[in-house]
Amino acid sequence: MLHLKLDIAVAILLGINFAIIFFAIAIPLKRAMPKILHKRSQTLSQDLSSARQATADAQARMSAVEAKLAGLGEEIKKLSAQVEQESLEEEKRIKAALGEESTRIVAAAEQEIDVAVTQAKRGLRNFAADLAIGQAEKQIKLSAETDRALIAEFVAGVAGDGAGKPAAAGKGGKN
Repeated sequence: MLHLKLDIAVAILLGINFAIIFFAIAIPLKRAMPKILHKRSQTLSQDLSSARQATADAQARMSAVEAKLAGLGEEIKKLSAQVEQESLEEEKRIKAALGEESTRIVAAAEQEIDVAVTQAKRGLRNFAADLAIGQAEKQIKLSAETDRALIAEFVAGVAGDGAGKPAAAGKGGKN
């Protein structure tokens, strides 16, 4: 149609295709790119702001944790001192309780010893009395005549008590 050579026609058609594609893509891109870049810029700036805020929050929390950790050593020392003081007080209380318990045990033992001594004395007295009676039985020989005389004396004493006379008045109260 234009009577051009094939090489020139190809170059012109390539130029026209390039211009169509360029203007079809470049013009809408020129209009949309500032909006896209502006939106992307705002998104990046919001993300940076959020990241800065998160970093500041993390640093604040880290500072609080570090402060707690720094105070933790002091708090551990205080707790250690308190536990040591409580253990000393508990030790004193236990020693006092042991002292009271030992005093009570000694008192109970002394009381038991006193009871044992009293029972031993009573047992010794009974034993001595039994020995004395045994010795008296060996020494006293009771014959039939002596037995009758003792019974008669006892009966006379009992009869005298019933008559208003004192028992064994004539003998001075001797048996």
